[in-house]
Amino acid sequence: MTIAIYGRNIDKDDAKVWFLLGRLAAGGARTYFCTGDLQPGTDMVLALGGDGTFLRAINMLHGRDIPIAGINFGRLGFLTSAKVEEGENTWIEDLLSGNYSIQKRLLLKVSSPATPHGIYPYALNEFSIQRQSPAMLRIEVSIDGAPLPAYWADGVVVSTPTGSTAYSLSVGGPIVTPDSDVLIIAPIAPHNLIVRPIVAPAGANLEISFTSKAAQTAVVTLDNTSFTAPVSSRFTIGRADFEANCITFNTGGFIDALKHKLLWGEDKRNSF
Repeated sequence: MTIAIYGRNIDKDDAKVWFLLGRLAAGGARTYFCTGDLQPGTDMVLALGGDGTFLRAINMLHGRDIPIAGINFGRLGFLTSAKVEEGENTWIEDLLSGNYSIQKRLLLKVSSPATPHGIYPYALNEFSIQRQSPAMLRIEVSIDGAPLPAYWADGVVVSTPTGSTAYSLSVGGPIVTPDSDVLIIAPIAPHNLIVRPIVAPAGANLEISFTSKAAQTAVVTLDNTSFTAPVSSRFTIGRADFEANCITFNTGGFIDALKHKLLWGEDKRNSF
């Protein structure tokens, strides 16, 4: 088995890194550090870091059917499935023996003439448009050609189920389980009390454009990649024709992650 090790800010001399590499080698795996292109014959990728590192590693795969596991060397690490810590670390042997599940995760594909050359047009978490100046944006969204009422807001987020616990959550979007087949459209700080997020089918074709009375540009993001786009830019967002193969171990699950990492339901009354 050949395993690519990817990490943006990982010290290769870190004791935890050496411990992990030693256990993998003892189990018969060949490992190599990867900063970009994967070597031929790579069987899986381990992304060492937090959620940002995991998202970068997903982009590095460029749609190849290679499974990936996030190993938490960061802080929260909601997308990560394991971490190196004191104790057994039995997940390492589970990884080597194939005792894990692969969860298919939906990705977005974004198309627009405003996207600069070289920008990877896919996102695991979300696509967003955000104001770059004090002036709010007028954002027009259509779902399969049916226009929504215009949003007057700081921006808008289009999220996958995976991204429902990320930026979309912080702007009031719903939490959905990773296996849900939906997209979430949530305005950012809307200047209207009756505007709410809306959930659309994952196969829907979304079109988004924006204007402003004063601003000339806005910031567009795909996960942790961003660029500026001029007013009147139009973006088409839909489901990508491939999915991310995310390794999950048979410990806990999505609901446990919500409770332990996002402290969902943390209420002293629940302890009585």
